[in-house]
Amino acid sequence: MIRIGFVTCVQLGLSCMEAIHEAGGKLSFAMTLEDNQAVNKSGRIYLDEFCDRYGIPVLKSRHVNNQNVIDAIKEHELDWLFIIGWSQIASEQVLDAPKRGVLGMHPTLLPIGRGRAAIPWAILKGLNKTGVTLFKLDTGVDTGPIVDQIEIPISSTTDAQDLYQLVEAAHVELMRKTVPALLADELELREQDHSLATEWLGRRPEDGEINLDGSVYDAERLVRAVTRPYPGAYAVLDGVKYVIWRAEIIDPEDGEFGLRFFDGWLKALEYDVLR
Repeated sequence: MIRIGFVTCVQLGLSCMEAIHEAGGKLSFAMTLEDNQAVNKSGRIYLDEFCDRYGIPVLKSRHVNNQNVIDAIKEHELDWLFIIGWSQIASEQVLDAPKRGVLGMHPTLLPIGRGRAAIPWAILKGLNKTGVTLFKLDTGVDTGPIVDQIEIPISSTTDAQDLYQLVEAAHVELMRKTVPALLADELELREQDHSLATEWLGRRPEDGEINLDGSVYDAERLVRAVTRPYPGAYAVLDGVKYVIWRAEIIDPEDGEFGLRFFDGWLKALEYDVLR
């Protein structure tokens, strides 16, 4: 019998845990943060109810690399461990603790887009598709062998909120697809083509400032890329900060707030004023 463990502290991870059970699997172990950690983290959830329902032993620890976590993985004789929706980087000791390894997901079509801020960058770069990759973790950054991928199309109107939801759905779909092969111990891995790899850097809230001397098309794309659940695109006019959540390129209309660029007018459809 293949024994599977899971590490998460957010809704996306819990949705994947549910998908494992819906696909006929059963978790033998779960690990999450202490109850008082990351209480303000977006999407933070608690695993107690789910684990109680299915009789899953759950360990709460402040860090995935703590010795008690490593000991628990070995004690439960896990074959595979999933780490999904988790910001702490797993140590080599954690990666080596399960018999067959650790699996994770990344919201790009690896080896494209290794790194961070995958959803905003996919829109900012004007890609016509992105996706989610299930892969085996190694000591590199998103460099491990691939289990499977799902492509997600991106249109000229896709924003971060749309893409975030599609990425979450793809995580669950990948989990359901993978569980039968995982349980049959028939999981196939293929190495990434490292010659095609690209790395996307992390983004900061200040990277959302709109360049008023730039193109209206770049500004509109920025608004879509960093709208909710991200901090938003903004412009500072006469000392007032405007955070723009939705916008469209139109001809100027009297009485409507927007931003003028050399090549067009960006009408703000939804925005906040911060004084």
